[in-house]
Amino acid sequence: MSSIIQAGFLQTDPEFGAVDKNLSHAKQLWEDRKADLLVLPELFNTGYQFQSLDEARNLSEPIPGGPTTGFLMDWARESGMVIVAGLAEREGDVLYNSAVIVGPRGYIGKFRKAHIFDTETQFFQPGDLPFTVFDTGFAKIGIMICFDWRFPETARTLALQGADVIAHPANLVLPDCPQAMITRCLENRVFAVTADRVGTEQRLPGATLKFIGQSQAVDPDGTILIRASEDREEAHVAALDLDKARNKKINGHNDLFADRREDLYRVGGKG
Repeated sequence: MSSIIQAGFLQTDPEFGAVDKNLSHAKQLWEDRKADLLVLPELFNTGYQFQSLDEARNLSEPIPGGPTTGFLMDWARESGMVIVAGLAEREGDVLYNSAVIVGPRGYIGKFRKAHIFDTETQFFQPGDLPFTVFDTGFAKIGIMICFDWRFPETARTLALQGADVIAHPANLVLPDCPQAMITRCLENRVFAVTADRVGTEQRLPGATLKFIGQSQAVDPDGTILIRASEDREEAHVAALDLDKARNKKINGHNDLFADRREDLYRVGGKG
């Protein structure tokens, strides 16, 4: 089996609350492109800036079992792709900012955003699921969501579990993430595919959000394979040679994981 896969992302500008429209638009934007893996943005089906807990609850869905997961499973079955996408999850009375991973055979799993950002704390609980790597057969895929990028333990935990690719649905408003993901890939020798959104939302007084776009695919050497614009909807595909992520050697003498000094990685040590 070839170690080269095709990984794509969508950069979208969803209309807040128009779930059916956003779902169909994402599929139309992708058109007839081919990929093994497709990553869609965080909260791609609803938009981001909820005005109330009731609104967030009404726009959230169970995973699996909700209409968005069903739509994605149908799309994955028709296209043969594995799809990772972000949406608001409802489990009982609790809401999570989550991502689902589905494939041609159906539902694979989900992840709940661990590090909740800014006003999200009014609606979503911090994720309670472990950082998990999903084996799709052609690749081992880890998931993190948006602000999880700011915590290096996130990518390291996924890499130590054997992730080849980190799928990263996002709604970025801070300017630092695109460059920081280069470091995350270098630190762990993994691929990362960040799917961000563009546009603005002005649904709360004095809290206009401008999303920065710049969705990208980065390789284990920190090379940007593709980076999208800051302000346009786009769809892209990049070839990823997974053998690069599976080889943690930096040179003939150094292995990124074998050289880790776990005996020294402590807080409060004395010199």
